[in-house]
Amino acid sequence: MSEDTGTLRPRCLASGRFDGPPSADRRGDRMIYRDAVVAHVDGFRPLLLDLVTPVGGGPVPVVLWIHGGAWMRGTNKPYPTPVPVDLIRDGLLDAGIAVASVQYRLSAEAIFPAQLYDVKAAVRWLRHHAVELGLDSGRFGAWGDSAGGHLAALLAVTGHRGDLEGDLGVTGVSSAVQACVDWYGPAHLASMQAQSHPLATDDYDAPDSVVSRLLGAPVQTVLERAAIASPVTHVSSGAAPILIIHGVEDRLVPVDQSRMLADAYDRAGANARFTPIDNADHVFEGVDHRPLVKASVDFLSTALRVE
Repeated sequence: MSEDTGTLRPRCLASGRFDGPPSADRRGDRMIYRDAVVAHVDGFRPLLLDLVTPVGGGPVPVVLWIHGGAWMRGTNKPYPTPVPVDLIRDGLLDAGIAVASVQYRLSAEAIFPAQLYDVKAAVRWLRHHAVELGLDSGRFGAWGDSAGGHLAALLAVTGHRGDLEGDLGVTGVSSAVQACVDWYGPAHLASMQAQSHPLATDDYDAPDSVVSRLLGAPVQTVLERAAIASPVTHVSSGAAPILIIHGVEDRLVPVDQSRMLADAYDRAGANARFTPIDNADHVFEGVDHRPLVKASVDFLSTALRVE
């Protein structure tokens, strides 16, 4: 084993449903686990995640980063995006928080609730292997933008919902998270169109809209499914603390979606902080991302009890 890279343990197959942690590479003060197999899905490629952990100290908290892309594009790998993913990752690691970039099936591959099942499988895999990965199983967070913010918020509010757990990969382990950052994620799918920005060009009620593709049918024809896919439906007093940040001039995801989610938290007596950003469009176009990344990292550091 060299000073820079070392094998912690070989990849192994565990009961055919998921793999053990892959070999880790050390890069300075970070350990990198690439392409961990969270779940083997029949008729589909394996679901993967990449994990980066800070070196040293005791078990550390971990935050799942869930990418956006309208549930129909994007990847957990580096790709061109206006979202400051490198700033987010580095900010979390510098704060002593591990980062797991996770995959989920896109809407042309599977309809909801597959996407929720996939990210829950990632949470369960990380918790199952927490000891060997140096993670604290009681300090898990989720952070996503746009469609990823929607899925992160669903993780925050459905940790108690066994009927929304799925059976991929590791089972019998909690998929609950203890904190969440939701950047401009949809929260009530059936009202997306009614709340649209005056300059919006998308028709979310159309049969081919990104919301209808996620649900597998025009949203107004599957209102029960749309409700199940909406974070506001599931908010309870036990929902994980959440920071919601949304641009007031967002022309893709209406800012009122985030207001609805914050209001649902308030009614339930749960902990939500809603920060609207003036003059910001989707992906916070028009403003500096850096203060928003810092505020998000600070929120997670407090919620996950980082010393």
